[in-house]
Amino acid sequence: MHEQAWEQLPLWISLPVSLLLVLGGSIALIGCLGLLRLPHFYQRIHGPAITITLGAGCILIASMLLFSALETRPVVHELLITLFVLLTAPMVSMLVMRAAVYRDLRKRRARQGTEDGEDEVYPVPQTQSRGDR
Repeated sequence: MHEQAWEQLPLWISLPVSLLLVLGGSIALIGCLGLLRLPHFYQRIHGPAITITLGAGCILIASMLLFSALETRPVVHELLITLFVLLTAPMVSMLVMRAAVYRDLRKRRARQGTEDGEDEVYPVPQTQSRGDR
């Protein structure tokens, strides 16, 4: 049944599906190239963190359009997957980056022999009393 529907797919649905698939694949490829080419961890995580959400979103929306046209009914489970990816991928990337920051801080503190709290990322400025001025 799907082979006949596949051959008779109208142009108004096959064109956006094709464009979304090519766009999503290109965006994912750009993210992979960023992962390979950038030298530092914090730069490497930035490319895939941004492109995975948009690339996967384009591919999943293309799948939703295609199977909605083939089944002649709305197929929305791809929309749920897209929402899940759009909500979780940036948070996972942020948590991975945060874990790397804490790891680097612990390594720096261990090398310098400092105790916790002495080497803060954002040190609290000391306030001066009126008599010290």
